[in-house]
Amino acid sequence: MGHIAVVGVGYWGPNLARNFMSLGAFDGVVACDTDAERLSVVAKQLPGIHTCDDFAALLKRPEIEAVVVATPVRTHYRLAKDALLAGKHVLVEKPMTKTSQGARELIEIAAECGLTLMVDHTFLFTGAVEKIIEVTSGPDFGDFYYIDSVRINLGLFQHDADVVWDLAPHDLSIVNRVLKAKPKVVRAVGYSHTESGVADMAYIHIKYGDRLNATFHVNWLSPTKVRRMIVAGSKKMILWDDLEAAEKIRVYDKGIETQTIGIEDQRRFQVGYRIGDVWMPRIDQTEALQKVARHFVDCCRNGTKPICSDEDGLDVVLALEASDLSLTHDGRPAVITDKGPALI
Repeated sequence: MGHIAVVGVGYWGPNLARNFMSLGAFDGVVACDTDAERLSVVAKQLPGIHTCDDFAALLKRPEIEAVVVATPVRTHYRLAKDALLAGKHVLVEKPMTKTSQGARELIEIAAECGLTLMVDHTFLFTGAVEKIIEVTSGPDFGDFYYIDSVRINLGLFQHDADVVWDLAPHDLSIVNRVLKAKPKVVRAVGYSHTESGVADMAYIHIKYGDRLNATFHVNWLSPTKVRRMIVAGSKKMILWDDLEAAEKIRVYDKGIETQTIGIEDQRRFQVGYRIGDVWMPRIDQTEALQKVARHFVDCCRNGTKPICSDEDGLDVVLALEASDLSLTHDGRPAVITDKGPALI
């Protein structure tokens, strides 16, 4: 059945390796890292895992069927490209690449080689997000109004990425999937409170359609941790609180009802409020990474398109680039074109 290699076993890599080992879909799992100490730790944590400190030599091994890239984003493009050109399927951590140009190149290589290129947007496989997609796809939800997302904490400052690149990819991938739409226009403002100049808090507003928008608040300087999203429709509204232990999803039968009254030349609207029941649906508790691993294997073996495909990864990178462009121009809107983001 071949082997799978997890490249980068610092923070997230060991979790991926553990899930691929438990899945049993490969004859072996290889942990690859230049840090000998990290390899030693992983070898103790995951008995039976193989280790390797030479990525180039790893790619020459014919038994390696797939490669998982779990390294800092600045290295994603190079490592994923080398793996694809070596004939390996690739699962790359979010965000897919540091530039949309690099993402497009990886997509072209994967297509030319007939290989699976999947992005690990893990939240798409959580029971909560799956339930949100299920509810919003049904006729009882109505039309989308807006999505409001908050992802804040007293966070871990990054040296090679600002708060937008660190936190926003999670919610961008979720919102794109829930709305089944791509970002069109992005406005972003952000601030740095350290001498590094790296933005540690930001507000992002994305237009998906004429009356469809999403707002994202990301922050490394909050005294409390918040992971909350509101998905508002014309018939139902959803509150997702990811920090809730049991009742992560609440579906509200709440909203407004408008009525036009008056004669033709004196028309006005009357707004009424609908207050109904609150529903707390049961959600799947299966570990999301287990689903990620299983889905990646299925796509590699069957040639099916991943739920979080390389094209979906590109859409997230484009939104991040547009946010960067808007941030550096004091919130001026940036439209996402076929060639990339451009100021309006």
